[in-house]
Amino acid sequence: MASAVGVDVSTVSRVLNSAADERERWASAETVARILVTAAELGYRRNPHGASLRTARSLQVGVIVPRLQDFVLATIFEGIDEAASEHGYAAFVTNSLDDPAQREARVAQLLDRRVDGIILCDARREDPLLRKLAAQRVPFVLASRTSDTYPGAFADDAQGGHLAAEHLAANGYTDVAVIAGPDYASTANLRIEGFRAGLEAHGLSLPEHRLVRTGFDAAAGRAGVDQLLAQGPAPDAIFATNDFAAIGAIGGLREHGLRVPEDVGIVGYNDTPLAASLPVPMTTIRSPMLDVGRTAFGLLESVIAGGHPTSVALTPTLIVRESTMSSAPTPA
Repeated sequence: MASAVGVDVSTVSRVLNSAADERERWASAETVARILVTAAELGYRRNPHGASLRTARSLQVGVIVPRLQDFVLATIFEGIDEAASEHGYAAFVTNSLDDPAQREARVAQLLDRRVDGIILCDARREDPLLRKLAAQRVPFVLASRTSDTYPGAFADDAQGGHLAAEHLAANGYTDVAVIAGPDYASTANLRIEGFRAGLEAHGLSLPEHRLVRTGFDAAAGRAGVDQLLAQGPAPDAIFATNDFAAIGAIGGLREHGLRVPEDVGIVGYNDTPLAASLPVPMTTIRSPMLDVGRTAFGLLESVIAGGHPTSVALTPTLIVRESTMSSAPTPA
């Protein structure tokens, strides 16, 4: 092929084995184009095993998620996989189930496969595994959840919580409650933090009895409603830190004879497809899930190359629907 193009064999190899945006490091744009056209005409197929032997890279990355069945995490992985493929990598995903022992075992399995780096979507507030990986100089970044100062790609969850609180306060809700995920997850903690700040900006507060921590799924949302109602009257609005928990909360309210939005307004988080298609379409915070995944891969590629990237927080968006369009009590 090199003779057909009129360049050195090394130039052809570097162009064909480089990511698309790096090829012009080795040859002019015209030469790169001729190499690619000639390769296509000759039916050339890149040998990733041979390339990895030459570069000491496997061109594989591992991804750890709590549960791939979760729409949010599946979409983040989709973004990772898209970006990885565009840059000549293969991405492999595995579930930790948010269990520390299983998580450590899954990381060991990925390293045994000689992945070039790992993206962890299940980071914890206190995370000895991340310290261990850093000490071993394993290239890794985070996605979805933050931990300490380790780099990663995330939605700006504090801003998302703030948007939810501002919306409820601006629409006259004054007695609001939160159904949140576990305190080891930054996604829950930052959304609560932002929500509190948003309420305080409007002269409101989040009393301790109006905050319950259950989980991120529908069963957790139902359990959260049960806990809130066991402590006293229903709030006039609930912010759930995940759409599925919000959907469960709607079901729990219905079981207690309460209607959404007539009796209780509901705000979710992430804007999963179900949010818009519920019998009462749900107000929620749209998280840029696909972009989080794509950005996370870009950060990991930088780390693999020896870089020291900083974290990227992507902007969430408030999506207003009918679940908060009730006639909430009008402030005096």
